[in-house]
Amino acid sequence: MRILVAPDKFAGTLTAVEAADAVAAGWRRQAPLDELDLCPMADGGPGFVDVLHAALGGELLAVTVRGPFGEPVPATLLVAGPTAYVESAQACGLHLTGGQRAEEASTYGVGELVSAAVAAGAEEVVVGLGGSGTNDGGAGLLAALGATADRPLDAGAAGLAGITRVALPAVGARLVAATDVDNPLTGLFGATKTFGPQKGVPEERLPALDGLLEELATAVDRRTSLEKGAGAAGGLGFALLALGARREPGIELVAGAVGLARRARAADLVVTGEGAFDFSSRSGKVPYGVAATAAEALRPCVALAGQVLVGAREMRALGVESAYSLVDLVGEERAFGDPAGSLADLAARVARTWSRE
Repeated sequence: MRILVAPDKFAGTLTAVEAADAVAAGWRRQAPLDELDLCPMADGGPGFVDVLHAALGGELLAVTVRGPFGEPVPATLLVAGPTAYVESAQACGLHLTGGQRAEEASTYGVGELVSAAVAAGAEEVVVGLGGSGTNDGGAGLLAALGATADRPLDAGAAGLAGITRVALPAVGARLVAATDVDNPLTGLFGATKTFGPQKGVPEERLPALDGLLEELATAVDRRTSLEKGAGAAGGLGFALLALGARREPGIELVAGAVGLARRARAADLVVTGEGAFDFSSRSGKVPYGVAATAAEALRPCVALAGQVLVGAREMRALGVESAYSLVDLVGEERAFGDPAGSLADLAARVARTWSRE
């Protein structure tokens, strides 16, 4: 039996590569004769560059950029032929902010990454969006690329109060916004209302912060702020779209790069996974994208997750036959204390059900 193992990262515990290795280790323990095809995935968030490097090859360039609060942070961009790939979380990720000071955090370093890619000769720069700790509407990125305004663009959302004018720069390369969500910039389903709380924005500050992004949208291009993906990564999607970027779902971009459809057709079963499998997985996340690809190939798909937060009906609406919870199997303490070993144990148990060996 041939098993395609295509998980996302388990946020905070395992990279996608580590998760795939752990699933394979457990599966082989139970069904050693099964043939495993490991295909780590990403949706534009953390792990985007590593997954694409494994699939495409190319050259990794190490750079130092400005972190969300101005501190220097290391980052890596991938240059593969005429295209460069940038992972925004490396410069403004939630792991760098610790879920604090979201109103002050800036995306300036992401703009520096884009500039470094252009300086390296890239004709097209693909920016993976997801996992950000910022909520500045991409103002910092615009500043780093040479935009000017009547308010500081590099001081986080807090610096945008009263902004009325923004002059956008020329970038010198085609831009692609690889988004993991399709939210607009502002409003009930916008960046702030939807994702602000997980970045540490207090409930009472959400309307004011959303209002600051409304001011930015009015100064730049109100229509662009309503486009799908404009709210990705705290509004980085908006800034890139305003610069003329085309939007592409990150999962589709990665799926194409790794040949996911072809590999699914060659498999008997597709196994995916992520840290928390819930209904938000439908909004451009890896398990939904992998399940959709498996369905097109007429192959069953199962999911292994840290937590499963949907019922059977919702699960099947996402295209997943069954989902299995790490926490339910081993408990929360061991799931976080030994994530690789715990995931291997879960995979072994799932193999007992699904392998024909």
